[in-house]
Amino acid sequence: MTGAADEAERIMAREELAIDPVALARRLLGCVLESRGDEGTVRVRLAEVEAYRGLDDPASHCYRGRTARNDVMWGPAGHLYVYFVYGMHFCANVVGLTDGQPGAVLVRAGEVVEGSELARRRRPTARGNGAVAKGPAVLTSVLGLDRAHNGSDLTDPASPVRLFAGPQVPEDRVRAGPRVGVAAARDIPWRFWIDGSPAVSTYRRGGRVRARAQT
Repeated sequence: MTGAADEAERIMAREELAIDPVALARRLLGCVLESRGDEGTVRVRLAEVEAYRGLDDPASHCYRGRTARNDVMWGPAGHLYVYFVYGMHFCANVVGLTDGQPGAVLVRAGEVVEGSELARRRRPTARGNGAVAKGPAVLTSVLGLDRAHNGSDLTDPASPVRLFAGPQVPEDRVRAGPRVGVAAARDIPWRFWIDGSPAVSTYRRGGRVRARAQT
């Protein structure tokens, strides 16, 4: 049996991620997303995520079919889907399900557990440690992720972006609610977060058509 320290250093296997996005979202809470680059390494413990299915989810980028933009979201599982939004931000998602079936989980917020100095340089306006990686665009910028990381294999030990299992969050600390900023299917409770984490973002109910698709 592995302990918490062992789990924190275990890269997740593809088969663990090849599950329904709703189940995957719950599993990702407490996992550690790591990004390595020329500037250094930043590791973030995920505290808030959102699940998006494919053809049956009107809020998903894949709802209307496969495109060059959303191709990574169609699998195989374990890859990073990075997209540009509002002409200014990047957001990152962990792809789930099996090859040919679209589904992913948007990583919304987390707590920096390594590389805090670099994270602060990338996010100098953050108020307090809990806000350094609070919000999907902020989390992505703190990790230094952009379009070049789209398709990165999170299960590959040689990848610049890797996903570590981390100790699983107790069920009584997991909360669920509507997704943030989407107009379509906005009341579906597929946003999950760790209760009490200072990194969890403020809920804002969606409404604008341009905010319809989040992943």
